[in-house]
Amino acid sequence: MLIRKQIHDEAKRLGFAACGVTHVHTVADEAMAHLDAWLADGCAAGMEYMHNYREIRRDPTLLLPGAKTIVCLAMGYTPREAVAGFAHYAYGRDYHEVVRLRAKALADTFATVHRVCVDTAPILERYWAQEAGVGWIGRNRQLIVPHAGSEFFLCEILFADEVDETDKAVKARCGSCHRCMDACPTGALGGDGRLDARRCNSYLTIEHRGEWTDHRPTAGCLYGCDECQRACPWQRFATATEEPDFQPGHELLAMKAEDWQSLTREQFGSLFRHSAVKRTKYEGLMRNIETQTR
Repeated sequence: MLIRKQIHDEAKRLGFAACGVTHVHTVADEAMAHLDAWLADGCAAGMEYMHNYREIRRDPTLLLPGAKTIVCLAMGYTPREAVAGFAHYAYGRDYHEVVRLRAKALADTFATVHRVCVDTAPILERYWAQEAGVGWIGRNRQLIVPHAGSEFFLCEILFADEVDETDKAVKARCGSCHRCMDACPTGALGGDGRLDARRCNSYLTIEHRGEWTDHRPTAGCLYGCDECQRACPWQRFATATEEPDFQPGHELLAMKAEDWQSLTREQFGSLFRHSAVKRTKYEGLMRNIETQTR
């Protein structure tokens, strides 16, 4: 039997800012219908992988047979210093590496069958984080942690054991606020609570391959976009992370606008060897940089 308090205590010790525990169950029909409609309307743009593994997304026991408990974790990444043109989450070491190691350490503490999921597994992480009481899904489609904002990396651990008690699900607290939608520079956030990736700066500068056609990112976006998060009133509660792995290095902070224009492949490798920015590859980042000066 897992003990909820022990899980919370260990998560805090390992540097997680928030933790929630709940029972594994099939995802609610309403949430699945929202996903299906989003995909059917083409809002996933070129992210074809989102069309895969629907049944696994609906039923986490297909990820870990016999799973009974899910632990949802959040680790803050708000930086102390800013790097123009880059989303905050990409400043430091790739979160997949950092968060996975911490979560694995937590899971191993309880010596039971488990599976750690950090962004790459087909699991509805924000849905489960809301079910587990970590936060709620805001109109900007980010998970908002009460009195802490939305700049968090999320992670889930599926356990085969039962837990003694669970955390209470969080209800949405956006109220009538639409500041994130108003702040979106490309109109990617719709009134129906959907994010249209075809218009999103983050998708266009990170996931999209090749040249842009119907839509292109707004000026100043080299890798990702934080405008909808900056506009959120809950973000005023955010505090800078003390995690050194999520701070920008001196080499990155020293880059000036003219330096990006002459960025070499070798410099890209040095700057982003252990960064999430490597996802866009050198060619993708140079496309983004060059487009800003046309």
